[in-house]
Amino acid sequence: MRDSVGSVRTVLLLGGRSEIGLAVVERLVRDGAREVVLAARGGTAAPSVLTALGATVHSLEFDAQDPDTHTATVARAVDLVGDLDVVVDSFGVLGEQADYEADPASAARAAAVNYTGHVSAGLAVAARLREQGHGALVVVSSVAGVRVRRFNFVYGSAKAGLDGFAQGLADSLHGSGARVLVVRPGYVPTRMSAHVEPAPFPATPGQVADAVAAGLRSGATTVWAPRVLQPVFAGMRLMPRALWRRLGR
Repeated sequence: MRDSVGSVRTVLLLGGRSEIGLAVVERLVRDGAREVVLAARGGTAAPSVLTALGATVHSLEFDAQDPDTHTATVARAVDLVGDLDVVVDSFGVLGEQADYEADPASAARAAAVNYTGHVSAGLAVAARLREQGHGALVVVSSVAGVRVRRFNFVYGSAKAGLDGFAQGLADSLHGSGARVLVVRPGYVPTRMSAHVEPAPFPATPGQVADAVAAGLRSGATTVWAPRVLQPVFAGMRLMPRALWRRLGR
């Protein structure tokens, strides 16, 4: 398949400064990708590790909160590198639940980045992949959306919406030659999560990247990072609501 790891030539990262996204891109470059587009608000400099590995890196403007520009952003990436073999959708904000409850407008802005921005960007990417007849969209979701918890329900509910959207988008692409890979990491220590107390079963950005590479290679529709979270959350889905409400991180 054209979008198996060994045959990936071009990669677009939506969220060009995301540590998880950049780890995925680096892994794909190590596996042979040679053209990379990093799309972020205000653009972003090419990480030296990517150029040292022989990749040509392009920078592109991308604003998650400006859906009217998303189709044009995808088209610009195609102008730069040609067909898109893998698009990594890895942008968002975490924030503090207490701040969102104190300022509902800020909660709405965060939800727009974490969910509706992905809807417009994901549909724009899917249209391009369908037209190509090949390619994979990697959507970085979260276990926070599998069952939403009290301590981060603004963020978790947006991730729940994103996860459902990505699954539906995958179904809409079935038979087109293009596909969607949903990635469900647990706690990942990054700059974005630095203010959050660590949770059980953490994963590094590199481990998430390894899971993505394995999922692309195998043709999976969903990967968990680490994999132990899949049975853990299968059990959590069955937990009584009263007990779930009292559960900490």
